Amino acid sequence: MQHHINYVEFAAHDLAATEQFFNRTFGWLFEHYGPDYIAFSDSGLEGGFYRAELSASVASGSVLVVIYSNQLEQTLELVQQAGGSISKDIFSFPGGRRFHFIEPSGNELAVWSDC
Repeated sequence: MQHHINYVEFAAHDLAATEQFFNRTFGWLFEHYGPDYIAFSDSGLEGGFYRAELSASVASGSVLVVIYSNQLEQTLELVQQAGGSISKDIFSFPGGRRFHFIEPSGNELAVWSDC
C-alpha cells in the first residue's frame, strides 16, 4: 500500500443529491461526518464529498475519475435515470469505450468498458 492512491475527495454543493445519485446509480455506501462531509465506500476506492460551491471538470483541468462497467449502455441509462447528465456520449478509444457524465453537484466523471 505504500505510495498507492487510497482516497479521493470531491467538492459538492448538494451533498444529499450527490449521495442519492451515487448510491442509486453505482451502489456506493455513505457515512456522514457532520453537515458538510460525507464519505463513500464500496466503490473500489474510498473517498468523500465536502460541501463547496466548486466542481471538477476536464475542461478546467481536473483529474478525471473513471468507473468501470461491463454493461456500458445500461450504466449510461442508470446515470440518466438517477439525475446525471451525459457530457460526452459513448465513444471508442484504444482498449474500450466510455462516456462522460455530470453528477448533480456538477462534477464530471466517466464510465468505461472493455467490451
